[in-house]
Amino acid sequence: MATNRRVSRVAELIKREVSQMLLNGIKDDRVGTGMVSVTNVDVSGDLQHAKIYVSIYGTEEAKAETMAGLKSATGYVRSELGARVRLRRTPEVVFIEDRSIERGTKVLSLLNQLEQERQLEEPAQENANFFSED
Repeated sequence: MATNRRVSRVAELIKREVSQMLLNGIKDDRVGTGMVSVTNVDVSGDLQHAKIYVSIYGTEEAKAETMAGLKSATGYVRSELGARVRLRRTPEVVFIEDRSIERGTKVLSLLNQLEQERQLEEPAQENANFFSED
């Protein structure tokens, strides 16, 4: 079993290499329909499995097409990783869509909306207090 430091180093290396492949290597047109970025890579302790989390910007159709393209390109990605990364065994690769950026954006917009509503209510309350004191 690899140490935590080695696992994290391998994960970062895989993240960098897959990001480069997304820019230059994968020729599938479906992968280019949405803007894709690698957000995280989880590597198992024995370095046999790698979960690659990708964030896809675009419509739901573009996301579905991009994920289908990535799933069909897993063999290519694994073989390229084997050539680029010096490991005894190349890990099995699985692509997972990461929606955390969307959720974060949604939470921020809700917080901004609440703040705007609160700012609209404050002047109304101050005016009500001003007239009720007389």
